[in-house]
Amino acid sequence: MRMLSAAAVVVLLTVPAYAQTPNINLMPEVQSRSPEEKEQDAIKDRAYRDSLKRIPDAKASSDPWGTVRSNDAPKAAAQPKAKTKTGSSSH
Repeated sequence: MRMLSAAAVVVLLTVPAYAQTPNINLMPEVQSRSPEEKEQDAIKDRAYRDSLKRIPDAKASSDPWGTVRSNDAPKAAAQPKAKTKTGSSSH
């Protein structure tokens, strides 16, 4: 019985190692890209980044409620002054 449980423990500890094996194609219908396709993707990516650099900075605010709000900061509610206690009433 001890030998069986020891074998089970060894099997359970080695099973996760099989999950880390590289180069397993789990989706055979999806083919990996050829070097030419990778080069084309790199060219497209460079063109995309260059086009992003050519976008001008937005000068106007994109706040749709900007004209509704006032520019003044909201005023704090007036708080009544707290009464101060005097320590002693010696006259």
